[in-house]
Parts: sequence; structure tokens; C-alpha cells
Amino acid sequence: MKLAIATDHRGRDLKLEIIDKLKSDFEIIDCSLENYDTDDYPDFAFKTCNEVISGDADFGILICGTGIGMSIAANKVRGIRCALVHDTNEARLAKEHNDANVLAFSSELGCDNIIECIKVYVSANTSALENHKRRIDKIIKYESGEYNGL
Repeated sequence: MKLAIATDHRGRDLKLEIIDKLKSDFEIIDCSLENYDTDDYPDFAFKTCNEVISGDADFGILICGTGIGMSIAANKVRGIRCALVHDTNEARLAKEHNDANVLAFSSELGCDNIIECIKVYVSANTSALENHKRRIDKIIKYESGEYNGL
């Protein structure tokens, strides 16, 4: 399984620690090879999401100070459903209920918590329940202009 990962300057060391702990379980694409104090998180979010959209990565991981900026930027990329995740329950639900293909984390969450969330996310399955499928389909159709809401 391939994982694309990126961070801005706030998660530089954390990202390297995560990669080191996951490299035996995943093929990892590092989408933020060079960080500097004034880097811009949208650049890394877009690069990571493009790896997911192209199929070069199965899912993406984004890290910034709060995770909020990365998740906002990621969700501007057509076909991306990025979930800001704080714990394993949210990681599981992001996959089961929302079929998220990118997870965003705060750099404050720490390596072990993020890795546990990733493991839970990967082991979860997208729900086959009609209400979840219907909602995801509405998001996809809205993104392509086929659905305009209520």
C-alpha cells in the first residue's frame, strides 16, 4: 500500500519520525522533501492530493500546526475527501462513513497517536450502508456540477 505524506515546517521532525516507523508497512511518497520556516502548507497539500488523485498513492497524510489549513487546502482538490482527525474513532469514521482518502493531523498530536490513527484508518472499510453511500455520492456529484443541493 502506498502512502503520500507531507507537512509544513511545523511538522518537519514529526513527519520523519512517522516515515521511519511506517516504512516497513507502506511504500511512502514524501511530498515535502524540503521544509523551511516560511513554507506554505497549500503547496504540500496539493502535491500530496495529486499523488492520491493520480493513483500513485492509495491515501494521503497531511500535517501542519493544527491540521486545519492542510484539510482546507486538500478539500479544494477535486476528488479528495480529507478529514481532520484527532483520535482513532475519527480515523475509523473518516473511512467508514466518509470514504476519506486523505487524513490531516495537528503536529501537536504526536507520532504514536498519528500512527495509531493511520493503522485504524487502514484497517477500516467504507460502509456499505445506503445512507453513507448516498451522502458520498452527493459530494462527488456536487463537485462535478451534477448536484446543486436542496
